[in-house]
Amino acid sequence: MKGVFVTGTDTGVGKTLISTALVRAYAAQGLRVAGLKPVVSGMVAGGLYEDVEALRRASEPPRTVGECALYAFPPAIAPHFAAGQAGCRIDLQAIERFVREQARDVERVVVEGAGGFLVPLTPTAGFADLAAALALPVVLVVGLRLGAINHALLTCEAIGARKLPLAGWVGTWLAPDLAAGTLEGLRDFMPVPCLGIIPYHAPLDPEFAARHLIIP
Repeated sequence: MKGVFVTGTDTGVGKTLISTALVRAYAAQGLRVAGLKPVVSGMVAGGLYEDVEALRRASEPPRTVGECALYAFPPAIAPHFAAGQAGCRIDLQAIERFVREQARDVERVVVEGAGGFLVPLTPTAGFADLAAALALPVVLVVGLRLGAINHALLTCEAIGARKLPLAGWVGTWLAPDLAAGTLEGLRDFMPVPCLGIIPYHAPLDPEFAARHLIIP
């Protein structure tokens, strides 16, 4: 299984933007690629999950909702809590099997987490454990806002503590104005390569983002 596991320093930092951009970039190289969001929460109008829609449509060949997500919860809340409200228990081994099954017919897989790296999925396991089980190189998405340096370095430590390969980090410019010193500090202190800085743009465009990425 070849591909990447995409995580972030927090929620709302652009993981789906970068994940979809990576899927499109792999597809542009002529590769069969699956974009997966195994656990998603937050249904929008029309009964859709925006993250899943973006990833499944960008995949080559395009995938169904069921081929992109294993667990989907309507409330936009923490996955383990949403699962509890739904009377469901998330099974980490089932997620690993799901990802490996979806990877069988493609040459690359892009697996997107939810929230930050240590977000729990069960009382005893979370996305960090899923990343360790999949053993894919990790791409860390860093929202370029005040506090980003601390959050990014802490996340790097958590990934390193599990001896996972960290391919690099991507900075997403979330607002027209950038906190002074944020980007400079990340460039100075991050222990892994920068795979790209995505300029501020609205609406978000994965093709635009892909043009600013180094593809791992």
